[in-house]
This record gives sequence, C-alpha cells and structure tokens, in this order.
Amino acid sequence: MPFNQARRSDTSQGRSPSLFLPLLLFFACVVSPLSETSAADNDRPNVIVVMADDLGYGDIGCYGAKGLETPNIDQMASEGCRFTSGYCSASTCTPTRYSFLTGTYAFRFPNTGIAPPNSPALIPAGTTTTARILKNAGYKTAVIGKWHLGLGEKNEGPDWNGDLKPGPLEIGFDHCILLPTTNDRVPQVYVNDHNVENLDPADPLWVGNKKPSEDHPTGITHRDTLKMDWSHGHNSTIHNGISRIGFYTGGHAARFRDEDLSDRWVEESKRWIAENREEPFFLFFASHDLHVPRVVHERFQGSTKLGPRGDAIAELDWCVGELMKSLEENGLTEKTMLVFCSDNGPVLDDGYKDDANEKLGNHDPNGPYQGGKYTVYEGGTRTPFITRMPGTIPVGVSDEMVCTIDFAASLAAMVGQELPNDASLDSQNVLGALMNQSGASGREHLVQQDNGKVGNYGYRVGDWKLVRHDQKKSYNFDLSMTRKPVPQFALYNLESDPAEQNDLSDSEPERAKQMQQELQKLLDAGRSR
Repeated sequence: MPFNQARRSDTSQGRSPSLFLPLLLFFACVVSPLSETSAADNDRPNVIVVMADDLGYGDIGCYGAKGLETPNIDQMASEGCRFTSGYCSASTCTPTRYSFLTGTYAFRFPNTGIAPPNSPALIPAGTTTTARILKNAGYKTAVIGKWHLGLGEKNEGPDWNGDLKPGPLEIGFDHCILLPTTNDRVPQVYVNDHNVENLDPADPLWVGNKKPSEDHPTGITHRDTLKMDWSHGHNSTIHNGISRIGFYTGGHAARFRDEDLSDRWVEESKRWIAENREEPFFLFFASHDLHVPRVVHERFQGSTKLGPRGDAIAELDWCVGELMKSLEENGLTEKTMLVFCSDNGPVLDDGYKDDANEKLGNHDPNGPYQGGKYTVYEGGTRTPFITRMPGTIPVGVSDEMVCTIDFAASLAAMVGQELPNDASLDSQNVLGALMNQSGASGREHLVQQDNGKVGNYGYRVGDWKLVRHDQKKSYNFDLSMTRKPVPQFALYNLESDPAEQNDLSDSEPERAKQMQQELQKLLDAGRSR
C-alpha cells in the first residue's frame, strides 16, 4: 500500500479502540487522569528493553542457532511472543539507537552515523523520546549500558572532566550508567549520570583524534604487547592489552576492565529494579555483547566452540537470565513487559583477530538472510525480537512486522500519552502486535538504512522489498568487510526469496517503479506518521 493512502486511526495512528479493550482494562491507568495517583498507577506494566549489539537473526537457539545454546533467551521466547519480522531501523549502532529513542528515522537528521568518541549529544535536550513519554506518565526511567549517542553541547562535545550534559538525563532518563561510546572507541570509563565515575582530578582525562605525543603507545608501535590483535582500523591507544579507535590519556582510576562490563550492567540493573519495584519503571538495558572487542568475563571464555564471538552470545544470554531472575525475586514477572532485540545484524571480523571466521563452523549468524551489519539487506536489520509478559502477552510466534522505532508511539498508546505532532515522526503504534493480540496488525511498510551517510535504503511493503544503493556498492555482503558492486535498484519477494538472491526488477517493472517512487516520497516527506 502506498504510504500516502488512508491508514488506521488511533492515539497516534488510529487503530480501532475495540482491538485494545482487554489491554485497556489491564492498563487501567490509561483511562485515569494522569495527574491523579491511585492504586491503578502501580498496576501499570514496567518496561525493560534489552538491546543486544551486532546480534544476528540466526544467533539465538530459538531462531535456529547451531553450535551454541541460549537457554535463557529461549525460555523468554517460550513464555512470550517470538517475531519472525522484527526489525531495527538501521544496520549500525548509532542510527538504530537514535531512532529507538526518538521514533524518527535517523537518516532525516545529519550527523547520526556512527558517533566518534568526542561526539556531542545527537539528541537535543528536551526532545520527546521513549524515555520522556514514559517519564511524563509517571515512570522512573534509566539507561544502563552502551550509549553511543554523544554527550555534551553541540560544537563542543563532552567535557570529560566536568558535567557531561546534555545527555540521557536531558531527554527523559532519571538515571544512567553508561559506556559513553562503544568499547572499540576510547575512553574506557563509566559515565554515572553527569560525570565520569571515579575520576581523579589530579589525573584528568583527555580524549582526542590525534596522537598526543610521539612516545604514546599504540596498536601500531606496541603491537607485540597486545592480548588481542587488530585486523583493521583499531590500532590507536592501548587499554587492557587492546588497541582502540581514537586516543586518550589520564583518567586511570576511572578506567574499567573489558571483562567486567556485563557484570556491571547486570549489577546496576538488579539494584535499580529492586529500588523501583513499587512504582512503574522503564529500563533500557543496552548490552555491549557481541560488539568488538569481544572480551567477556573469564567464566564465559571458552564456554562455546565459536570463539570469543560465541562466548559473547553466552554472556548475553546470562544477562537476560539475570534480569528475569531479578523480576521474579521482586514479584514483577507478570507486571513487566520484557523486550529482547538487537541494534543491527551480525558481523564477523569487525577489526580484531578473534577467530570469528575461523571458528564459525556450520553456525550461520544470519539464518536464512544475507548481508549483515552495514547493509540494507535483511541480514542487516531483521534480528531476533521477542516480547514477554506472562498472563498478558499470549505465547506464540508472530509474522507481523514490528520495529524498534515503534516503541515511542506504541508505549505512548499504552500509557495514554498523546504524541506531539512534531515528534516521533516515523513511529507507528503497533502495540497490539507487540502484545500478540489476536487480529492486531504490525507495520505496513518499513524503510531500512545502513549508516545513513551513503544513500543506501531498503523499503519493505508486505512481502516485497526494494533495495536502493545510490553508491552501487555494499559492505559486508557475505559477512566479510569487502565491497561488492551492486545495482542501484533491486526488487525481491521475501516470501519466495528471503535471501534476496533473485532480482525481479525486469519481470515486475511496474511494481519496481512504484516502490521506487514511494520510497522517494517517504524520504522527501520528512515523516511517515
């Protein structure tokens, strides 16, 4: 269906109210004035979104993984709804996280590609975000884990030795414990609310793009000292025996050990859940697993046959299990909508020599799809996507199309918040689909992007998918980092050809032309909601 034809109507997009009668009865607060407090307020569901990093559709047991087990994520799926058409909106970290929080496609705004170490805040203070929507409805809100959306004022960037704002607290979060960028980029420190944790003023932290001195150790000059060698690009400042992207000095008391990241995220999340168990809360648990460098805690090292990448999946699965245990211990299992997703599809060698290719065996991180991280093929943005809320979300498997960009509109509908007209420009209310309600529909169309800089898009409508490569090249086509020449446009039927192998542009010229025009209109319109 073309994007500009009449669509359903609801609080943001117009679904039939009768569809959500059971939900509205359960979420009694929706029909209560939000300024009033009552017992019903405490019955509103908590929301935890667990976002994995670089996890492929085929990397999880319940999605067909081979060579490793994911018992906790599989349990979550067996108690909830597993989506076969669950998407993130982009095939790299920063734009997906931007769209998840803002409800707007990242390609609509400049500088939302992969954020560098000294990036300023990419989401301006005061922006309507998923966190702010829930905060306005009385929720406590926190983000714990990888941020990678910049910190500090525009044109200035982070003040690593002062107040790091604007940041999460200026866009709707009450609390944050962050890895500020991504762990292959400097610096290796935690940000606790507005400050670098444990920073010694006598040892200030400096972060830059150029080598600070001729004798500064790097992955090039001191390669023989590394405990994990680099394959490309990750050869600047060394910390914990691993060289990174970018340079930094100082802040030694604040630096963390890579092996402890997931333990810290879980510890902080369990504490925060326990402290807020008496009131509704939203937790964004932003895992760093499986992103490079894949350096997991010692107890997970060698736990799979797939090397550090497989071990990182095992560690990720443990994190999910610990969160589910925490909900059970606090009596919150049936009161919490738990979501599992990923920020983009898989990649094997992404800058370090960690045997990701050599130990892959017969495991296929993409499952039936092709492409992966950095691409607009299905492997880049179609990922594991699971929702669980025992007693509310029926157990099952759904083929409805849902996307991480839709949480803004969907959760707004859930808590009775009306989205401003100028906010969440591409988020659709797919609450019924997320809740696996009978008769509920997901998205009718989705625009997929890569890193947002080169004009590559995927456009899915039903079973049809248009791929547009303006540069006529694609990275990571077969989970390798080589470039491959591709046509500017290609048309696929995902029902008969999920791996996008057979271009039907010549046999379906009218459909190809129509979808090209629809995609361009969506790009030009500035919004799709």
